[in-house]
Amino acid sequence: MMIINIAEDYTKTPGGRYIKEGEFSGQAFRNDILLPAFKKAKMDKDSLQVNLDGGYGYGSSFLEEAFGGLARETKDRDVLKIEIISEEEPRLVDDIRRYMEDALNG
Repeated sequence: MMIINIAEDYTKTPGGRYIKEGEFSGQAFRNDILLPAFKKAKMDKDSLQVNLDGGYGYGSSFLEEAFGGLARETKDRDVLKIEIISEEEPRLVDDIRRYMEDALNG
């Protein structure tokens, strides 16, 4: 299993939606970490887990751009197989699933 811990592998202080809005954006996370990991996991027939714990809060714009953007960019329903976990903010898991579903169905 491939594991991404956003707080350890990217930042404890996620930013906004787009790179142009400043550091640690959802767009940069998707481009630099999430998309390459998704492609590698798929190629290797491995599973991918993303852990949200340890950060100082996630804006909906960051999460929608990262995860909804992944679904829009790949148009691959396998994004729904990504295991999203958070003990600190479990409601975010449902939000992320909805962003990916909306992007795939949009």
